[in-house]
Amino acid sequence: MKNKLIAILTASALAVSLCACGGKTPTPAPDSQTDSGQTVTEQTDNSGGDSEDTTDSSTAENTEDTGKDTENTETTSEENTSDDTSASSTEESDLPEGIVAVKLPPAVPIPENDAMTFVRDMKVGWNLGNTFDASNCNWLDDPLKYESAWCGATTTKELILELKNAGFNSIRVPVSWHNHIDADHNIDEAWLDRVQEVVDYVYEEGMYVILNIHHDDDPEYMYPSYDCLDSSKKYLTDIWTQLAERFADYDTHLIFETMNEPRQVGSDIEWWVPDVNADNAKEAFDCINQMNQTAVDTIRSVSKGYNTERYIMVPGYCASAEFALIDAFQMPEDSLATAENRLILSIHAYTPYNFALNLNGTADFDLTKTSSTADIDSFMRRLYTKYVSKGLPVVIGEFGALEKDGNTESRVQFAAYYIAMARHFGLTAHWWDNNAINSNGECFQLIDRNSLTWSFPEIRDQIIYYSVEH
Repeated sequence: MKNKLIAILTASALAVSLCACGGKTPTPAPDSQTDSGQTVTEQTDNSGGDSEDTTDSSTAENTEDTGKDTENTETTSEENTSDDTSASSTEESDLPEGIVAVKLPPAVPIPENDAMTFVRDMKVGWNLGNTFDASNCNWLDDPLKYESAWCGATTTKELILELKNAGFNSIRVPVSWHNHIDADHNIDEAWLDRVQEVVDYVYEEGMYVILNIHHDDDPEYMYPSYDCLDSSKKYLTDIWTQLAERFADYDTHLIFETMNEPRQVGSDIEWWVPDVNADNAKEAFDCINQMNQTAVDTIRSVSKGYNTERYIMVPGYCASAEFALIDAFQMPEDSLATAENRLILSIHAYTPYNFALNLNGTADFDLTKTSSTADIDSFMRRLYTKYVSKGLPVVIGEFGALEKDGNTESRVQFAAYYIAMARHFGLTAHWWDNNAINSNGECFQLIDRNSLTWSFPEIRDQIIYYSVEH
């Protein structure tokens, strides 16, 4: 996620940048983007997500800023009293060495259906960030070099095996396509072959793999405005037709994600919409609903193979939880599917924003304090109430927390709490990893892709442990 601009809503004020996979307030971060343009509700990419920082200082100048998704910090009084609830907890003595104890609220019922089982079986995921999503790298002499332009590494089968052996069961492969197409939107064969090769690394291991359209948010390609709506629908139709054709025979372990963080890039509502009833907001929301519908219909219309029963992830405005919780967002109709309940809500949430995504924010997170955990509790509980409790699946496609001056213990506590709460509410989350470390930008690296050594095994261990029920 190259750094992305993010608009953030805090408990008391609106900061102008946020979102999954991307940029920040007040200064946007590169799209190493934490695909972090994150969702705003607690806004996202990413988003902590797609930050563009790279491990190679020679490429750092080429990173893009992007916004991330952070969740709205407003919480209810009920959510803020979780410290005193009769919650489930694990005594320190019962835990494996190095695992921190998390106190959970009372259990909530998770509906039993195929979709909820599918999301649970994904377990926990990891983003191959700042890789195939790299975009507009005009200095390159070979389009295939985009893969390493932002992250400084070429993806290997050994990397995927290391992730699998660690316990990750889902890999998100963000891809930007617009630098690899001709005037008729035909995808360059060599680029598509390489993307497929890496998808195969994951798929052949029996893991889940998410493939999307990532940083193609531009009026020339796809953009949620009425002026660009027809051309956006054509772009989505052309790209998804080719992808559905190429991957038709891959079973449901391959998930398609219609878009990454659809938003009005460059506008005053790019990462946050202060008035959802304003005309420009209603226009953007309506366009995204229509664009999601076009992508879903296109995938289903390529009726060969598994496309009519494949799970498809769909985001709301900038993949923010906040904007998936408003009435203006509508999940697509799925009348062409041959199986029920095959659409998954896609959310990016680098929450709480000031800790997880804001480079100038706090470096501290204490899972025993409501001041640290309230935003996580709030957005996950609201997603549970509106979607999960009704049997509608939700996947957090991007989350994470920036490295800030050696704050590993706080990030350990964050990872444990975030994943434990996600599992509690029936959500599956994917860490945004942009392979960036020891830089001044967005550093989300968990594993060094060149040496295959874990930079933060303590964080990894919390994520894996709490991704399953104990």
